Amino acid sequence: MESINVKVVDEAADDTEVETEEYVTPTVIDSSITSQTEPDETVTLTVINSFIEPSAKIQRDHLLENIIGQLKGMMTTRKTTRVDYRKMAGLFAEVFVSKVEPKDVKVALLNEHWISAMQEELLQFERNDIWELVLRPTDHNVIGKKWIFKNKSDKYRNVTRNKVKLVAQGYTQVEGIDFEEIFAPVARLEVVRLLLPLEEVHVEQPKGFMDAHNLDYVYKLKKALYGLKQAPRAWYERLTVFLLKNGYIRGSVDNTLFIRKEKGNIMVTQIYVDNIVFGGVSDQMVKQFVQQIEGEFEMSMVGEMKYLLGIQINQMKDSIFISQSKYAKNLVKKFGLETASSKRTPMATHVKITKDDGGNSVDISKYRSMIGSLLYLTTSRPDIAHSVGVCARFQADPKESHLNLVKRIIKYVQGTVNHGLLYSFDTNNSLVRYRDTNWAGNSEDRKSTSGGCFFLENNLVSWFSRKQNSISISTTKAEYIVAGSACTQLLWMK
Repeated sequence: MESINVKVVDEAADDTEVETEEYVTPTVIDSSITSQTEPDETVTLTVINSFIEPSAKIQRDHLLENIIGQLKGMMTTRKTTRVDYRKMAGLFAEVFVSKVEPKDVKVALLNEHWISAMQEELLQFERNDIWELVLRPTDHNVIGKKWIFKNKSDKYRNVTRNKVKLVAQGYTQVEGIDFEEIFAPVARLEVVRLLLPLEEVHVEQPKGFMDAHNLDYVYKLKKALYGLKQAPRAWYERLTVFLLKNGYIRGSVDNTLFIRKEKGNIMVTQIYVDNIVFGGVSDQMVKQFVQQIEGEFEMSMVGEMKYLLGIQINQMKDSIFISQSKYAKNLVKKFGLETASSKRTPMATHVKITKDDGGNSVDISKYRSMIGSLLYLTTSRPDIAHSVGVCARFQADPKESHLNLVKRIIKYVQGTVNHGLLYSFDTNNSLVRYRDTNWAGNSEDRKSTSGGCFFLENNLVSWFSRKQNSISISTTKAEYIVAGSACTQLLWMK
């Protein structure tokens, strides 16, 4: 049985064209219908397509005066829109991940994707022999634990992975009992996986994955865990021993920098807690390092560096471009200025900034949050370094006038979110320094402001803008102070 359309045609009108004003709706036709019709009628079954048949024929050749356009021009086709399959890859990945970050473990346990990620985290602990289940001790402090849920995204903001970390609540540790030394020479302190024990530490069983037969048991750590105060130092010492054993030399100024030289080639490794950035002139040395690090630790190779600590890195054939465009867009949106008109400069040229004791006070937490966000943006934006530094001087008691200055900087960022730094591969590695200062530029305490920038050939690699600590009684003294600061920075870079 099929559903078709029926069109009734008069038998006498074989050679004439008949217009039908309306068609019968699709109806289920039985085979017995032909036996019920009269002899002088014929029922023709016709499948009518979804389009409407025209009531009049259109001539093939049009009149020239009715043609619009150039008669001698060539036939043009509609422009085809190119599909970026790299963006579509993220859409396919979202089928296997959750877009929503749960706030607590109860919500996470309702989603199969987060449950799978939590199980993978615990499996990592088992593979690395992190802990063992023991009776709850009476003479040790038992530290609590917490699940941390975070979505990982690609540069197109497509969620690619549900990341879970089981962290220890390190704020409950007691100095001298649960830990001794915690300092680790790193650029930025983040939660890490511990690899070496320093003190005996006990932690609670993770919520949602407790041993039903040993509810009063706790885990004794064999190795370090996220969130403990001694974690950064333990990881740094473990990795340092490994690098020194394999022929690397630790930097005397920057202890997170390790260098290895072999037959005129150089290999550089930089440690950012649980992130390791490395590169070298020789591909063989790079491959050898990868094999060594994977053989010693259980790590995932991200590949070519594209994103590090909030900085986007675009490596091209003859240059590298770094920016914080994604961070800048989120910053503007965070403070509700995405619809405001942008500014051409971060600060007016001849504006006088004072404490403004008679001005209206503003929310100090919001002001400090804005300053902190902008200070991190100066990592790749030297054009706002001076303006942000000036506004940061009034965090103790910010006024409405100071808040307007900060908003102006954010409005400037809104119009320049894609600005960044371009580094070319120059063979000449000479350091060039530029510095300058004003004299008694601060109207409150008459202190001068120093500024300087440092280039590695044509590449801007360092800059500063800060108020001098002492009052200069002459321009000469102010120049000497900034010259000393610049030379100190230059010697450190060398």
